[in-house]
Amino acid sequence: MSSYQAASSRPIAAEANQPGAAEVERTYRKVFWRIVPFLMLCYVVAYLDRVNVGFAKLQMSQDLAFSETVFGLGAGVFFIGYFLFELPSNILMHRIGAKIWIARIMITWGLLSALFVFVKTPMQFYLLRFLLGLAEAGFYPGVILYLTYWFPSHRRAKIIAVFMSAIPVSGIFGNPLSGWIMQAFHNSSGFAGWQWMFLIEAVPAVVIGIATILYLDNGIASAKWLNDREKRLLTDEIAAAQPQESTQKHSLGAVFRDPRTWWMSLIYFAFVTGQYGLTFWMPTLVKSTGVTGAFNIGLLSAIPFLCAIVVMNLMGHSADKRRERRWHLIVPALFGAIGFTVAASFADNTVVSIAFLSLAAAGVLTCAPLFWSLPTAFMSGASAAAGIAIINSIGNLAGFASPYMIGYLKDLTHSTQTGMYVLAGMLVIGAVATWLTPAKLVNR
Repeated sequence: MSSYQAASSRPIAAEANQPGAAEVERTYRKVFWRIVPFLMLCYVVAYLDRVNVGFAKLQMSQDLAFSETVFGLGAGVFFIGYFLFELPSNILMHRIGAKIWIARIMITWGLLSALFVFVKTPMQFYLLRFLLGLAEAGFYPGVILYLTYWFPSHRRAKIIAVFMSAIPVSGIFGNPLSGWIMQAFHNSSGFAGWQWMFLIEAVPAVVIGIATILYLDNGIASAKWLNDREKRLLTDEIAAAQPQESTQKHSLGAVFRDPRTWWMSLIYFAFVTGQYGLTFWMPTLVKSTGVTGAFNIGLLSAIPFLCAIVVMNLMGHSADKRRERRWHLIVPALFGAIGFTVAASFADNTVVSIAFLSLAAAGVLTCAPLFWSLPTAFMSGASAAAGIAIINSIGNLAGFASPYMIGYLKDLTHSTQTGMYVLAGMLVIGAVATWLTPAKLVNR
């Protein structure tokens, strides 16, 4: 073969060696089924241990004489510990590796969750909730960061929506489970039902935490279940999706100085206010309509989460398919606001309340996974580790403010109505802030 022929054949051979669309999709399916269901399981356990205090309240407040304000403050103080340790936690995960750090987080929070069995005073309640937040800090943003190692930005809305389906899944299964444990085990072996609930629901965190060390890989390069061609395909796809990042220098200071970081924090704060207002107070809201029995409350509380899991996945798929983010965030936020407003206005009607709490849940829980496709579109590597943690830390301060605010307003007005109107207003603020976000950022 002549030198001319050899040279001209190289581009043809290289082009022929390029992966086709079917191979790309097959590789991403393989990655999806390997890591996303396992991470979902981790998050189901995480979210259940984070918000099961909302169910414990049905017995705990009476047994320990905790006011609505005490409960709201205790539920929210979790996020102070979460805020303080989240950024260092995410940076440590980026350096140490995902599997060791995620395992550490899960085992620690499982052990602390079990200690709630021994709570007797408000100060003990506050302290353990604070330590639980400190232990769990970094898990959620760590997983979001971890997913950026595997999926390019234009695939993340759907993937994150599937992962965050763990929130409604934890409500669908966790609420009836929590209600059943509290009802079935009440006063067994000298422990109240809420104490048994904390103890039993802490065990999976420790077990799955140990399994994480054996199952997860730190990234594409260390995945033995991928061949070299698949690894190269995934690496090239991620690099191609963010070509501008390779020449930029990242620093923690640069992330703090980036106005996009603070704008994203504002939007996320608004959405998280609605999310935790819903998840912490759902059992109380359902009970206030006249429903009795912890198990019955648990079953009815599962309905809004069942609606949410369908809507959030449909919207995530639609956002990726159209590569559009703004209206896929604005519409659910506004529907969530409508849901809270109507449910509050008909608080004594179980059917209407459940129907519009379902609308609120579908709206507010759809916002979070779609939101994370925004900051991860302009952050990568070390800047993503810091940026995601900063945004999530600031946003999750709403997890402190929201339950405390509702508890305080409930003590003040003897109704959850005012608090739910505030939640609706925050969702409207989030929708407006999203509308004002530059199109070149949201549509990627």
